[in-house]
Amino acid sequence: MTSTEPGLPEGTRPTRQRRAVVAALGRQDEFRSAQEIHEVLREEGDRVGLATVYRTLQALAAGEDVDVLRGEDGETRYRLCSGSHHHHLVCRDCGRAVEVEGPAVERWADAVAREHGFDEVSHTVELVGRCGDCRPG
Repeated sequence: MTSTEPGLPEGTRPTRQRRAVVAALGRQDEFRSAQEIHEVLREEGDRVGLATVYRTLQALAAGEDVDVLRGEDGETRYRLCSGSHHHHLVCRDCGRAVEVEGPAVERWADAVAREHGFDEVSHTVELVGRCGDCRPG
């Protein structure tokens, strides 16, 4: 049996471990690494192997069910996706992320693609700064 469950990619078996990974992602607003998600699951008493966390995140990313962000340290982090095309404003201190729509970015990307004879162009824009809670003073 394969999944048509929300949060699980089409074609994957909806195992307890995969559901646990999706549930852990659903309880956070920040981008988290596979290791951080694994640690959260362990702390909650959920026995899910790190390899299963990685495989589940890769399947979710392939199905565009999670947003993927490569941090300034080079580590890949994940967060459940809202489903519509968007960009992120991410706090470099606490990791809090806000989804933002960017019509100007969309128009710019389309114009650059046309100018160079490209079509079917995709893009990712991540804005990194410091949120109000982390800003000094």
